[in-house]
Amino acid sequence: MTGRARVSRRASAAGLGALAVGLGWLGTAGAALAADIKVGEINSYSALPSFTEPYRKGWQLAVDEINAHGGIGGKTLVVVSRDDAGKPGEALTAANELVSREGVVLLAGGFFSNVGLALGDFAKQHRIVYVAGEPLTDALVWSAGNRYTFRLRPSNYMQAAMLAEEAAKLPAKTWASIAPNYEYGQSAVAVFKKLLSARRPDVTWVAEQWPTQGKIDAGPVAQAIAAAKPDAILNVEFGPDLVKLVREGDTRGLFKGRSVVSFLTGEPEYLDPLKDEAPEGWIVTGYPWQAIHTPAHDAFLKAYQDRYHDHPRLGSVVGYALIQAVAGILRKADSTDPETIVAAAEGLGFDTPFGPASFRAIDHQSTLGAFVGTTARRDGAGVMENFRYVDGAAVLPPDADVKALRPKE
Repeated sequence: MTGRARVSRRASAAGLGALAVGLGWLGTAGAALAADIKVGEINSYSALPSFTEPYRKGWQLAVDEINAHGGIGGKTLVVVSRDDAGKPGEALTAANELVSREGVVLLAGGFFSNVGLALGDFAKQHRIVYVAGEPLTDALVWSAGNRYTFRLRPSNYMQAAMLAEEAAKLPAKTWASIAPNYEYGQSAVAVFKKLLSARRPDVTWVAEQWPTQGKIDAGPVAQAIAAAKPDAILNVEFGPDLVKLVREGDTRGLFKGRSVVSFLTGEPEYLDPLKDEAPEGWIVTGYPWQAIHTPAHDAFLKAYQDRYHDHPRLGSVVGYALIQAVAGILRKADSTDPETIVAAAEGLGFDTPFGPASFRAIDHQSTLGAFVGTTARRDGAGVMENFRYVDGAAVLPPDADVKALRPKE
């Protein structure tokens, strides 16, 4: 995608008044801000549309709502968006263009972890704030973290901690893993192994498969894991690769009689395409949009469905919450100075469809949580059941550990 999203102040998104107040939309901006407030947004639209298209709808809804409630202190919020095609090099080209030609005051977005790390380094080198939406690698805010980089979604560590708590209750003692062979998959497997072993020292790992992201040869992968005869499987595959793995795994009986713990599989982006082939009983993180009944989510759901005549996906929530958080930062900063924006973002509280969250000053990780439950089939479709929301703040390591992980600046 290349273009701008500029929404008139006269536009409205019904049902989000409560969220508007929670985000401080009644504040005023200072003279330091330009007539339009430009934010650069970069994402992998052509590489993974199942997530990024709902994500784009989410942030466009947010822009609409923000400008309908006065923008950034009366200034129109303009999001200038670029497609990185899932490639770090293209993301950096886009970032350079957005900063040098478009004059954006900060950068936002990202999907793949390797792209997020590239944008985080760009932010550090060019001293411009980057608020990552989706990249999940722990390195983004820890080993490669920097003053200018923030992240919205719960990280690999946070999701692994949620899943390891449930996995530790299983009788399984031997495990195998399947994950895409790039930063996200590698770090997700590593941190899950560490956290599960801390709870269950008796666990051993007997096999692993590392298919190329987007190019899984699911038959041989399933056959290799089955040959190791593990009690349980950790899956980190997503998107079309997940569909292929589930189908080939079912054909070969890979999942029969085995427990499966799976990052992301409960997200509608990845569960919906499976339809009546959706796995049953997998322990997953995800988004059971049909069954969340809170004022914040009800308002978001109504506004999203009214505008798009479709149900939201997790990407929709991420895109919406990301731009709302960015707007909160800019209102508080009341300036385009990067150092002032950083100071405004650190510790900032903001509302999301899942409830309140904040950016921690210690590492710039958001406390946004996730839903953990099990997969099931209902009316020919995959759903999550027996789910609970886990606050992100409850699954982060102690401050002393975080300080040791982050580089000195």
